[in-house]
Amino acid sequence: MRTPWFLALLLGISLYVTLHLISFSTPPPTVEKSSPPEVLTITYDAFGIEEGEYERLTHRIRQGETFAAILARYEVPYNDILALTQAAKGVFNIRQLQAGRLLHVYRDSTGAQLFVYQPDPVRFVVFDRREPVHVYSGRRAVERVPRVVHGTIRGSLYETLQEAGADPELAVRLSEIFAWQIDFYRIQRGDRFVALYEEARIDGETIGVERILAARFQHQGEDFYAFRFEHAPLGDYYDEQGRNLRKAFLKAPLRYSRITSRYSLSRFHPIQKRYKPHLGTDYAAPAGTPVYATGDGVIIAAGYDQYNGNYVKIRHNAVYTTGYLHFSRIAPGIRPGVRVRQGQVIGYVGSTGLATGPHVCYRFWKNGQQIDPLREPMPPGDPVPDSLRSAFFALRDQLMPHLRFEDSESLYAQVAVREVALTL
Repeated sequence: MRTPWFLALLLGISLYVTLHLISFSTPPPTVEKSSPPEVLTITYDAFGIEEGEYERLTHRIRQGETFAAILARYEVPYNDILALTQAAKGVFNIRQLQAGRLLHVYRDSTGAQLFVYQPDPVRFVVFDRREPVHVYSGRRAVERVPRVVHGTIRGSLYETLQEAGADPELAVRLSEIFAWQIDFYRIQRGDRFVALYEEARIDGETIGVERILAARFQHQGEDFYAFRFEHAPLGDYYDEQGRNLRKAFLKAPLRYSRITSRYSLSRFHPIQKRYKPHLGTDYAAPAGTPVYATGDGVIIAAGYDQYNGNYVKIRHNAVYTTGYLHFSRIAPGIRPGVRVRQGQVIGYVGSTGLATGPHVCYRFWKNGQQIDPLREPMPPGDPVPDSLRSAFFALRDQLMPHLRFEDSESLYAQVAVREVALTL
């Protein structure tokens, strides 16, 4: 009876030892380490087009070269040219391609697929002939770097800045800001200026002056200040007391011109060959020169007649109305009922109607009567609103330290520019 029990016990012990030995001799299972998933990096160029997909060429637009002719040169089928032309409507006027500018061409093994045009360093237009054919516009990212320029006049403001290697565009901006306070044809050697402005850069390259934030001009020992103050719906330049630097009207409707005929009650008309009142002021300028609204207002007439040619009329308020005659063409979007801002382009110099050469006839009404605008004391622009004066003075106090003159004698007759730290 004991033998079977004993044998069973020995068999169990033997089986346990065998299994235990097997567990030590069998190597553990190997676990394969999985490789991390491959990350596909896609990069895009300055116009948002995937890099590496296309060969990029540049085409410099020639004088008289049309959009269709350029695309045909790159073997784009006529139907695609027509489709792109249709798709561009409302996005970009293809007739405004400028000679000398570059058109970027993207092509693959099947031919040119995309065309990118830059009207200026910031804006671009993409003509995409891939299905579905479409055209869209965009803007490149612009970095704004605060800088201070200061110097002492040695000739004109423009010459002073240009000779020192500073951006002469600052001269144009400053002369516009202080147009009603300073006669820039009469600034003197020794007058001083300082301006805090934003320099615009794209990919580290300077493309121009973005805006002037504050400025000080010392003319004949008198200080003139300007502070840019943004408030809804617009912004303007004000002096240190919050008074508007601009008058209600510009002195002239175009930037560069000469007066060829002033307001007169008796002028010999060169076409009609008789003496008659000339109730406007004629400004001669090259055909196509932009003409600006001299004040804020609403368009009340825009059209053509045989005497005035292409013309625009603006009501500014209950007292003042202005008219602009003989345009070569009226600017896009200018029509009755549209509100315009002082300095906005409303048309272009021409010689339509009764005109002997390219000029704009500027007319000015006060209480319904035509008057000579050059003799009219212009009303000031609106000051900083009472509700915003505390905000304006806080901004003024923040910017004022940047408008100190450098007293070093070495700065006489030269310009110095430096970057500044500024948080608005």
